Amino acid sequence: MKKIALIGAVALALSAAASAAEWKEIRVAIDATYKPFTFKTPEGKPTGFDVDVAQALCDELKAKCVFVEQAWDGMIPGLNAKKYDAIISSMSITEDRKKAVAFTGKYYNTPSRVVVKLGTVKNVPADLKGKKIGVLKASTQEKYARGELEPAGVTIVPYEAQDQVYLDIKAGRLDGTVADSVEVYEGFLKTADGKGWGFVGPVLSDKKYFKYFGEGAGIAVRKNDTALKAALDKAINTIRANGTWKKLNDKYFSFDVWGS
Repeated sequence: MKKIALIGAVALALSAAASAAEWKEIRVAIDATYKPFTFKTPEGKPTGFDVDVAQALCDELKAKCVFVEQAWDGMIPGLNAKKYDAIISSMSITEDRKKAVAFTGKYYNTPSRVVVKLGTVKNVPADLKGKKIGVLKASTQEKYARGELEPAGVTIVPYEAQDQVYLDIKAGRLDGTVADSVEVYEGFLKTADGKGWGFVGPVLSDKKYFKYFGEGAGIAVRKNDTALKAALDKAINTIRANGTWKKLNDKYFSFDVWGS
C-alpha cells in the first residue's frame, strides 16, 4: 500500500511539473494607473515594480510575459473568463478574493493610509464627517472606507483608476483619499499637486484592519491552475533568494517593501 501511495505521489508531482512547463506564455493583467507599482512610460510601455517582478518571474519560468491592461474592478472576472492567466498588479490577498481565485504567497506588503489637506483633520474617522473621500473601485481601500468611514458620515466616491482620484482632488471635488501609502506618496504627495496634503490617522496595518487589507500583495490565478500557482510560488522564492527581488526593490524604493 505504501509503495502504491509513493508511486501515486511521484506521478502527481511529475504531472504538476509537466503542466507548469507547458506555460510558455503567461498573460499578465495589470492596471497601469498605480505608480510606482504599475504605470506607463512616456512612450506608453508598461513599467513599474509589479511589471518588473512579473518579468523576473516569467524569466525564471522561461515563459514569455504578455501584459494585458485591465480596469481594476474587472480584474478577477477577467481572470476567470480566461482573458489572461495571472494578475500581477498589487492585488491584496484577502479572504473574500480567495473565494474566487487562488493566490501565491505575497511578493510585497505595504500599508494604506488616509490622505487629506493638512490641518483639516485630526481624528479619523470623526473629523471626516461630511467630507468626500475618493477610492479605487473594488479595492481593499474601498472596503475599508465602506466599513470604517462611511458609518461615520463620510461620503465614499469610487473611481475606475487611482489617478482619477488625484485629478478630482486637484479640481476640488474631493476632500481626500484612502490609498496604499507608497503609491499615494509617489503618485500624489510628492508631486506639485500634493503640496499641503498628507497622511492622517493610523497606519492601517493593525490586526483589526486585516479583514480589509489581508496579508500583502500576491499573484492571483484561476483556482484550477494549481501547477502555475506552484511554479510562481517557487519563482518568488527563487528571486528572493538570488537577489533579484532586492535589486527590483532598490530600483523603486529606498526601503524594504516586503513588509511583515
